Amino acid sequence: MIQPIAITPGEPAGIGPDIVLRWFARGTDRPFFVIANLEMLRQRAEQLNLTLDIRALDDQSLADLTFQVGTLWVLNVAIAQPVVPGTLAVANAAYVIATLDLAIDLALAGQVSALVTGPVQKSIISDAGFPFSGHTEYLRDRCDVDEVVMMLATDGLRVALVTTHLPLSAVSAAIDQAKIKRVTRILFRSLVEDFGCAAPRILVSGLNPHAGEGGHLGREEIDTIIPALTALAQEGIATLGPLPADTLFQPHYLEQTDAVLAMYHDQGLPVLKYRGFGNAVNITLGLPFIRTSVDHGTALDLAGSGQADLGSLEVALQSALDMAEQREQQHA
Repeated sequence: MIQPIAITPGEPAGIGPDIVLRWFARGTDRPFFVIANLEMLRQRAEQLNLTLDIRALDDQSLADLTFQVGTLWVLNVAIAQPVVPGTLAVANAAYVIATLDLAIDLALAGQVSALVTGPVQKSIISDAGFPFSGHTEYLRDRCDVDEVVMMLATDGLRVALVTTHLPLSAVSAAIDQAKIKRVTRILFRSLVEDFGCAAPRILVSGLNPHAGEGGHLGREEIDTIIPALTALAQEGIATLGPLPADTLFQPHYLEQTDAVLAMYHDQGLPVLKYRGFGNAVNITLGLPFIRTSVDHGTALDLAGSGQADLGSLEVALQSALDMAEQREQQHA
């Protein structure tokens, strides 16, 4: 039996609370609970005309929770000022970080089996004085791990990244053989442990146009990527590449691979989001626990309207549950 799964809705003025509340209002008895401000959720549910029994956890143990249709359990976190949907408040940035920190602590203590995060507004967190470039990097630092991997997945396609939130001018210098090997090992291990791939096959992109075209358009493929993939092959990690990024997303390649490894953020993710935006999930690999997230932002203009799409949240929740059950089966 898996432990409960924690949800942090993210920026309270955005659509995170909306989509979480609307998903629970549809009815579920799966082991999910929310870490957020209780009164904010009740007010938003009333604004959205949702019928939902929102209950505080208080001192009740997570292990003793009874999950039932129509009930939403909430681990309450204090918030600085009342929330106005669509209007950011710097004072509430600390609340967003507090919900995330509490979820991380519970996950590290083994009290939850996975964490599902809603969208945050990075700018308002930074304005409040918190160094925050994104969930992925924050989770890495809080969990004190050397390397994590951002992977987005949608139906029939998984794309992992060697580098994440860097300016394009900094990407080449950030890619070396050691990093490629670390990232690929994490991706390979997750494909086995979390997705049940017995012998994962990883398709690797080049960095330069035409994968460097034999060194005429850049030498990163020759000097860095190919030697790293050769060393990984000696460890039993099968890869194909480096291939030109403009042609590797073809059916005849994708049909024979379990994941694509792209060198940088906007090399791999535009293709994935074109294929599955709104029905994709962001997964952080390499953490001591499972973390999934929606693939979209806070959509402040839709907050409180009831019009936000639930698709990505549904995928994130189902993916967290599937991964937790997969790990449970492996350790049984």
